[in-house]
Amino acid sequence: QVQLVESGGGLVQPGGSLRLSCAASGFTFSIYSMNWYRQAPGKERELVAGISHFGGSTNYAPSVKGRFTISRDNANNTVYLQMNSLKPDDTAVYFCNVKVAARNYWGQGTQVTVSS
Repeated sequence: QVQLVESGGGLVQPGGSLRLSCAASGFTFSIYSMNWYRQAPGKERELVAGISHFGGSTNYAPSVKGRFTISRDNANNTVYLQMNSLKPDDTAVYFCNVKVAARNYWGQGTQVTVSS
């Protein structure tokens, strides 16, 4: 079955960096686009970044463009989110996502807290 396991979250000061990882299994990773979403307290889940199956195309939410970079390693079934110049507004639970056979799958999420 499809499994997504996120890691790399934590507490960081404003202006700091974190790198999130998502280890995928149970499907042919290299043929699917992958996404990172986030959900802040009291807010809806929002798309942060997406990457095509071979990594040739990426897209970002306007709020993170220029600060975050999504990448993937198809040999190791892992997708990453490098987050730089973090702001308090980036505080949220970050989720890895893939749509397989018209069904959305999610990881358990990893908490990112940006605070001084």
